[in-house]
Amino acid sequence: MRDPYEVLGVPRGATAAAIKSAYRKLAKKHHPDANKNDPKSAARFSELNSANEIIGDEDKRKQFDRGEIDAEGKPRFQGYPGGGDPRARGASPGGGFQSHSFRTGGAGAGGFGGGGGFEDILNSMFGGAAARGARPGAGGTFEFDPGSIALDLDLSVAMTVSLEEAVQGAEKRVRLPTGKELNVKIPAGVTAGQQIRLKGQGETAAGHPPGDLLITVSIAPHAFFKVDGSDLRVDLPITLYEAVLGGKIRVPTLGSAVELSIPKNTSTGRTFRLKGKGLPKPGGSGDLFVTTRIMLPDGNDAELEALMQKWRDGHPYNPRSDL
Repeated sequence: MRDPYEVLGVPRGATAAAIKSAYRKLAKKHHPDANKNDPKSAARFSELNSANEIIGDEDKRKQFDRGEIDAEGKPRFQGYPGGGDPRARGASPGGGFQSHSFRTGGAGAGGFGGGGGFEDILNSMFGGAAARGARPGAGGTFEFDPGSIALDLDLSVAMTVSLEEAVQGAEKRVRLPTGKELNVKIPAGVTAGQQIRLKGQGETAAGHPPGDLLITVSIAPHAFFKVDGSDLRVDLPITLYEAVLGGKIRVPTLGSAVELSIPKNTSTGRTFRLKGKGLPKPGGSGDLFVTTRIMLPDGNDAELEALMQKWRDGHPYNPRSDL
């Protein structure tokens, strides 16, 4: 994915408010429901969500700026401390394990000084596991048995999907710390925090079965919907005259838009329930809760002001009388 700052069109020093504003503006412009004849709109919308997931989150933004994660939120491969794999110290260039011999006894060439024997040294370094996996050879030498040393060859990566992708399923490309890339099928109905295991797609080492790839899924914030368990919530802007006179208003859902009947004299904050328009759950689907927000027109409108003054003088009321 491209640099998230570039995707949202904001500079690296942008404030959190500027990032949020840019995201909402672009998400509204490129939402698939508003671009049904553009096959690329879904990809652009997904890219916007992924970018906002990174720099719209304070902690992830700092990690990205420090170079700890990439543009998709995946940890950057930093290499192993000391130039080697701590899980395979002593590994030969071919990936197998070399045989090491150690002398017990006094301090001499290639030997260890001090009172403890070799088993004590192994116990102090490996908690006794290596000593149990070693076998004695002639002359008091020990050789490691590579089959007795367990390697952790699993790989873990993070993947961010849009809310639509989580509900409908998708195919995403993931880049591993090793540099390898894979196409991964995200099952429909995946939830935040769910882990997908791909057998045999982890790291490899001679003499050991390959590890697995563990993908932890997160869901990017949506431009309109807020997730509440298996329910969804959305704010619905309505005009002043729709609030007073009522009417039918189209409401976005994760599927196609539906019409909602707004009764007369609807106040801001009134919530309507659309049954079964939420997220899938065992035995059915959650609901969509729609909350109205009355929006006045931009700029000054002298005619509207005159109408309100006349109405105020003839119909005074105080909605704050109980406060």
